[in-house]
Amino acid sequence: MSQWASAFAESALNVSKTVGDLAGPCGFAVCMGISRMLYGKFGEKVDLSIFMIASGILCLCCYLLAALASISVMGLIGCAVCGFSVGIMWPGSISISSKVIPRGGTAMFALLALAGDLGGSVGPAIIGNVSQIAGDNLQAGVLAGIGFPIGLVVCVLAIRNRITGNE
Repeated sequence: MSQWASAFAESALNVSKTVGDLAGPCGFAVCMGISRMLYGKFGEKVDLSIFMIASGILCLCCYLLAALASISVMGLIGCAVCGFSVGIMWPGSISISSKVIPRGGTAMFALLALAGDLGGSVGPAIIGNVSQIAGDNLQAGVLAGIGFPIGLVVCVLAIRNRITGNE
């Protein structure tokens, strides 16, 4: 979503590319920072897997808002709030992986980094290609991206069941 925030800002606020490049990603980044700050402050009181599941559901809602909003500013708000929803996903993935595979070591972190890089390139490519196929309709591309938060929620639920022994 962060790669598309500037385009949403340009269309929502009807501003120049320069202003859109600043406004969209900045809203996303500020919300992501707030999420990480709140988890840093209150994280010991919250179950990480529950927080990640809730974040994945919020992320799905943000994708739907950005994709389906008929008012451009609402799409931009969806992009920004999506930053809040994804703030815990990367550090949470590392923490959960360390718990599930305590002897994973360097190889595990290398694979996590590879998976993160792969997701950071494949996701925007899929959204961009779908947008292009849909006649340069960015909202159609973002709608195609809803599979990512759904996949996250399903994976965290599966790992949570494994951790708690509810297989």
